[in-house]
Amino acid sequence: MISTRGPNRRVVVTGLGVISPLGNRPDAFWSSIMEGTSGVRRLRSLPTDGLPVVFGGESIDFTGDAADFGVTDKQAARAIKKSLKVMCREVMMGVAAAQLALIDADLSAERRDPDRTGVVYASDYIQTSPFDLVDAIRACLGADGVLQLKQWSANGIGKIDPLWLLKYLPNMPASHIAILNDLRGPSNSLTVREAGANLAVAEAYWSIARGNTDAMIAGATGSRIHPLCSTRAALREPLARGDDPAVLCRPFDRGRSGMVLGEGAGALVLEERERAIRRGAVIWGEITGYGSSAVLGLDHPDHGRRAMRNALAGALASSEHAASDIGHVHAHGLGTIESDIAEARAIADLFGPNTVPVIACKSYFGNLGAAGGMVELIASLLAMRNGRSIPVRNYRDPDPECPVAVVIDADTAPGDRFINLSVSPQGQASAILIDRASA
Repeated sequence: MISTRGPNRRVVVTGLGVISPLGNRPDAFWSSIMEGTSGVRRLRSLPTDGLPVVFGGESIDFTGDAADFGVTDKQAARAIKKSLKVMCREVMMGVAAAQLALIDADLSAERRDPDRTGVVYASDYIQTSPFDLVDAIRACLGADGVLQLKQWSANGIGKIDPLWLLKYLPNMPASHIAILNDLRGPSNSLTVREAGANLAVAEAYWSIARGNTDAMIAGATGSRIHPLCSTRAALREPLARGDDPAVLCRPFDRGRSGMVLGEGAGALVLEERERAIRRGAVIWGEITGYGSSAVLGLDHPDHGRRAMRNALAGALASSEHAASDIGHVHAHGLGTIESDIAEARAIADLFGPNTVPVIACKSYFGNLGAAGGMVELIASLLAMRNGRSIPVRNYRDPDPECPVAVVIDADTAPGDRFINLSVSPQGQASAILIDRASA
């Protein structure tokens, strides 16, 4: 679907929250990028001896402690500590990013109307941890060590925490965020894999633009660093090969071999522009366009390219900007052979070959799943604010099959607006266009 121009109510970004392999605050995150730091390392949280994945982009500074949520109020801290019992790591990261975004926006309870503030959050299909089922499975093993399913109801299920399922439902990030902050406006959860972050921003935008709300939290959380997710990815998707984690992810480079798995979360606070100005909010940028498209079918060799081309065209059409107005495209930049070729050709279809500057932050931290698009969008907002671009790591040998102008110099101007582009393996694409904040 390609979007059409919306109402006159303008929507701006007033808060950022990030949990990433490069840090958990926008300033630390940006400094790591400018220093060329790689967030891809040997995994610490998984028993890599028994798994096919050794390296990944872990958010190692995120411990899950209440302090990671940025909350200083004792009552709020107690509420978070209580809620942690029914949060898995992905949910924790998502909630933390939202709390940090609210703090960055200075949108405290007394500054918002709870009935006109809501949340839209994207996530992956959150997988349960096998460790939650160990005791139950062990209780059902026969003398030969083989699982006896007939014993499950009598001996197994009682060993599982009664609240186990609540930790892994994909609507839990939005639910916890709304409950912790008494947000009574619209609440929704999206599970569209990598395309979800931009779609969450678009839905939050429309809620404000139509006048249903005055403020929204739009966020995404995801992890591919998980015993089940990592194993499935290794079986079904091309993963990067090599012994040096810092150079594994190489978007658009001729020597790329596959994607790198990662984890993280990101969140934005969106507000109606005039309201934000009246309360003296710092404005990071203005949402001016978006597009989405689904060209489904893994057996269709061109589905990703067509979906991305449609999404880019929708973002341009809905904003009424010309392609020449765009300062840079933040590419999905997965680092696989086929995905990068499809994306580069989709960008070239709209902008012309080797024209618009293209950045790809997955080269720094890998594929964060549903969170990737949001963390990458935040990186572009920081680039626009700081007047510096983001060099693509490990881009040394241009692939002639990828006709895009990959940024290799931080002094390249990021421009006054950018498009953030994401796509799922199934062919669901989304794009958000953001302008520099105007007076």
